[in-house]
Amino acid sequence: MDSVSNVGVLDKAVQVLRALERDGPSGLAQLQARTGLPRATAHRLTVALEQHGLVRREGTRFALGFGLVELGQAAASSFPLAAVARPALVHLRDETGESVQLFVREGEQRRCVVSLQSPHGLRWIVPEGAMLPLAVGSAGRLLADHGGTAWVESVEEREPGVASVSAPVHDGRGGLVAAVSVSGPVERLGRRPGARFGARVMAAAAEIGRALPDQAATARSTSGS
Repeated sequence: MDSVSNVGVLDKAVQVLRALERDGPSGLAQLQARTGLPRATAHRLTVALEQHGLVRREGTRFALGFGLVELGQAAASSFPLAAVARPALVHLRDETGESVQLFVREGEQRRCVVSLQSPHGLRWIVPEGAMLPLAVGSAGRLLADHGGTAWVESVEEREPGVASVSAPVHDGRGGLVAAVSVSGPVERLGRRPGARFGARVMAAAAEIGRALPDQAATARSTSGS
């Protein structure tokens, strides 16, 4: 595999974790096949990750360890954007009746940090934590272009039959911090989802942006008290 971090052993260990995330509990032979690592390397890394609580055993299979739960909770608590954004996102989901997501950029990809599902039986689901490309999809293109002041729409760019519209979330200094999206089947959102939901998505993004400086001010006040 090509090195992502230029630290080969770290890249390989993460590859093992991602395989377990993607495919669920797996035996050593399955891990070897899915990662392409030599059997001895896969075994050595998996056992080392187990010692750190990042991998656990289920009989003869390996699974993600509970230590990752602690890390995830710590990461979430140090990243208040999701908590600040949730009330506006819930209102947007209830107002539109469609699935709503909040994305942030991570390098050359985007991560879904909040995902609220539509109440409709036919809906578009993006799992929280999912990594998606920047090149396609309304949120991806918005984050890739460093945002603006208007919404961006897409129709069947990343997945057939799916449409979306996204708007930028800016902090108090005008920096782009996230993208709010409404997504769903083309048969409901239509070929021009921005015309239908653009204004509402922008209103939700602006509401989140207005809350961000207050959150920062609260944190400063708490730390100084």
